[in-house]
Amino acid sequence: MDIQLFIPCYIDQLYPQTGFNTIKVLEKAGCTVHYNPKQTCCGQPAFNSGYWKESASMAEKFLTDFQPNMPIVSPSGSCSSFVIHHYHKLLTDKPELLERHAQIKNKIYELSDFLINVLKVENLGAKFPHKVTFHDSCSALREYGIKDEPRKLLNQVDGLELIEMEESDTCCGFGGTFAVKNKAISTAMVEKKVLNALETGVEYLVSTEASCLMNINGYCNKHKLPLKGMHLADILASGL
Repeated sequence: MDIQLFIPCYIDQLYPQTGFNTIKVLEKAGCTVHYNPKQTCCGQPAFNSGYWKESASMAEKFLTDFQPNMPIVSPSGSCSSFVIHHYHKLLTDKPELLERHAQIKNKIYELSDFLINVLKVENLGAKFPHKVTFHDSCSALREYGIKDEPRKLLNQVDGLELIEMEESDTCCGFGGTFAVKNKAISTAMVEKKVLNALETGVEYLVSTEASCLMNINGYCNKHKLPLKGMHLADILASGL
């Protein structure tokens, strides 16, 4: 199957290997991956900070960079969900773009959703002999709607033991600029998330969202804790 790859700016700028591993996973699943290097941010950070005009220009660019006749797959439920559920708010005065969005929004998939529900693939042959726990991102869980999909994929990884932590669906405290504007509250939230993960005795915390992982890894690195956050795509590409 031919697909278009949508790489969020967090991954492009901070975790490029996750982008390459997403390609590896999709090709292993039988996809031909098309990547438009002109793509940039989807506009979510600007939108969440109240800069809707700037976000609208990014939305217009996104709808130009991607085609409506081919699935768009991304290693982010948050960014995918933003395009699906919020672009229409930015384009109310542009009927042609609204029409294009209506076509494209039904073609956008988060990676685990695409693998499980479209390709019907659970076992990619990955190997990762470690204990891990899973963090449900707020946007991925509550807005995009994935929960079982990442877990099904992790449970098929050779050698991996998935141990659920308490409050796996509680926010890690990132929330975009929330972590900057409300540092004390954010720090308390990520501390709770990390302590819950450590109590399981795992070595790795896995998520579908690079932004959450950046926040969690930042806390772990600062306090020299024996826990590392990893993106689902990086786990699924292990051993391929």
